[in-house]
Amino acid sequence: MRSNELILKCYLEHEEDSWVAVCLDFNLAAQADTERSAKEKLESMIQSYVREALTIDREYADQLFLRKAPIQLWAKYYLIRVMSALRKNERTVFNEVMPLRPA
Repeated sequence: MRSNELILKCYLEHEEDSWVAVCLDFNLAAQADTERSAKEKLESMIQSYVREALTIDREYADQLFLRKAPIQLWAKYYLIRVMSALRKNERTVFNEVMPLRPA
């Protein structure tokens, strides 16, 4: 990780007829019909969340950036991570990289 990047822990999960992408570091989730769409929606949500925290909600930014998912979701993340490693499935656990400063 470079000092000008924030690495966010995320995972994908298939639920019935849809895929859910979860960002644990900001407690955000997106749902879609495909893995790719869920991941893209989550990425867009993260970008909007960060942009609004740094502009519109600037006075609450510290609180917003510390808004973590509940412990149950972190436990699910680590379980999915272990299961993914055993199955050699890299797609279900991923990191979103957010630049902290312009390049």
